[in-house]
Amino acid sequence: MQPHETAEMTSEFWDRLYKSRARVWNGRVNVRLAEIARTLTPGRALDLGCGEGGDAVWLAERGWSVVATDVSEVALQRARADAQEHGVLDRIEFVHRDLSHGAPAGAFDLVSAHFLHAPQELSLDRTTLLRDAADRVAPGGLLIIVDHGSAPPWSGHQDHYFPSAAEVLAALDLDVTVWERVRVESIERAVTGPEGQQAAILDNVILLRNAAAPVGDG
Repeated sequence: MQPHETAEMTSEFWDRLYKSRARVWNGRVNVRLAEIARTLTPGRALDLGCGEGGDAVWLAERGWSVVATDVSEVALQRARADAQEHGVLDRIEFVHRDLSHGAPAGAFDLVSAHFLHAPQELSLDRTTLLRDAADRVAPGGLLIIVDHGSAPPWSGHQDHYFPSAAEVLAALDLDVTVWERVRVESIERAVTGPEGQQAAILDNVILLRNAAAPVGDG
């Protein structure tokens, strides 16, 4: 299968998912991003796989300049509408992009990859994709990767293997002399199912700081 065919399939899958409901996500910021970013000095942020824009809008409302990407144009249309409604559309650049071709160019103070999973085979494997995301973090900046660590009982994914945060970090094989480990852990989160069911699931959280000296220092 050629990369452009994979990208097309990925785009069609997510467009179909978003078209199936008026709203797929709840529109609120991801809990782990809010925990980490609420005390940060605003700068330039990259939101990979932004969906309907909850994280991007939240960051922009707090003064961040955001580049937000997604493979689904349907999701991006909803994200733009929400950003307009919240008065922050001028602070967010929404980019229709299949991350199999890499992250947008540039240096960012915060790079966020929340639940960046795909049911299709990508032309660029996920580990390479996340390394590419790390390359976008400016010196002193932060990389946030949040993955599913378990599935709720109603999801039908109980037999799925979820790599731990430590396993994902080991696979990235980032330079330990450059990347400071701020948090690498699993955290429990309460969730509610489509029929009001209650359960606890795990979020695998990787928070790294690029400790490299800025270009020109030294």
